[in-house]
Amino acid sequence: MTSLPPLSRRRFVRSGALATAAFTAAPWIRAAEPGRKFRTALIGCGWWGRNILKEAIASGRVKVVALCDVYANARETTAEQVTDLNGDEPKAYNDFRELLAKEKPEIVIIATPDHWHALQTIAAVKAGAHVFVEKPTGHTVNESRAMLRAARYSGRIVQVGLHRRIGPHHVSGMNFLKSGAVGEVGMVRLFAHGGGGREKPSANSEPPEGMDWDLWCGPSPKRPFNSRIHPGGWRNFLDYGNGQLGDWGVHWLDQVLWWSGEKYPKRVFSTAGRPISGPAVLNDREQTTDAPDHQVATYEFEQFTCVWEHRRFAENNAEKHRIGAYFYGTKGTLHIGWQDGWTFYPTDDNAKVLHEDSQLQQPDGHNLKLLWADFLTAIEGGAKGVANIEVAHRSSVLPLLGMISWRTGRSIHWDGATEQIVGDPEANKLLSRPYRGEWVYPEV
Repeated sequence: MTSLPPLSRRRFVRSGALATAAFTAAPWIRAAEPGRKFRTALIGCGWWGRNILKEAIASGRVKVVALCDVYANARETTAEQVTDLNGDEPKAYNDFRELLAKEKPEIVIIATPDHWHALQTIAAVKAGAHVFVEKPTGHTVNESRAMLRAARYSGRIVQVGLHRRIGPHHVSGMNFLKSGAVGEVGMVRLFAHGGGGREKPSANSEPPEGMDWDLWCGPSPKRPFNSRIHPGGWRNFLDYGNGQLGDWGVHWLDQVLWWSGEKYPKRVFSTAGRPISGPAVLNDREQTTDAPDHQVATYEFEQFTCVWEHRRFAENNAEKHRIGAYFYGTKGTLHIGWQDGWTFYPTDDNAKVLHEDSQLQQPDGHNLKLLWADFLTAIEGGAKGVANIEVAHRSSVLPLLGMISWRTGRSIHWDGATEQIVGDPEANKLLSRPYRGEWVYPEV
């Protein structure tokens, strides 16, 4: 990982509108006391943010003091749910900067679209808070680097929502893989397939009453409001997300780094397109998504090759599994999946197929309860969180590199020590992107 220049901690504490609230000047942050409740705020009151907050409340270790969302209806709905769950009456904010300055939370949950993760995480740790932020870390590589830098210098815990790191069948599947039972693994195939067809443009409209659409777009380009973007669909609009590779791919690429111990690939190549969805549309009247409807990305590591593939058409009925990772070894193939647990298919025809069911929290099929408990343990001085910013940064970089390769139309050679693309100035420019209006790209 790139070393950081001298005196950058001093610059870090001085920089930004919330610098006066940095941890070194934050007397409201007390040392961890076993069993006490943490002043907690949620930024991003959509479906997934409410899922995380629900598990935080269920832990019995938080007092929800504030909620932030640019949509008044989302703030109000979430506030009512919080009061119903534990009696807290959180204050509501439209702008996260005002929340951090006034409420001084000890924990901040960030469940906003990807293009907001970096600025909000950095502001929160500067304000002295520990952060639980959704994956991937950043929308661009250098945003993720800036988040890592901020976490290091603030001394705050940053846990990222890679909950498969702690899911029971993922842990046991990893133990099985590392035991040597699969043999020597030379190739890994990752995939997430679904159905779909040609995409018809959706009409643009005025934002819903009570929504600050300009602030929702924030540092990213301001598209016309469209119900296909909000809520939920933003992941397939490349101004705000990175398509299926950024959304699903980060989970499974993280599994590969967890298994292998390698920190980065040497070379990445990706190809993709929209032959089924059709050309992307964006004008004053209507728009479609613009992410690929299928993509293949190849990651060349020292000891193995890893291939990601997705398609948003044709389902995957010709194979046993629709989502997950195949680890191809000399003794057989291990599939680690989602709802379908893990299964080992031995090369020896006389050996038995081995299987373990998943253990997931329903109806959403996640392991947030376990990941939140691990986060609290880290805050109280335990080991680093299993999905801490150090490991999550490395995993988040991989789909972002795949998207850069696709955009440039060529292989990229990655120097993971300096986090630069070798011999390709044009591709290196895509490690960052311009910000809109008042917003300033974070210091790397």
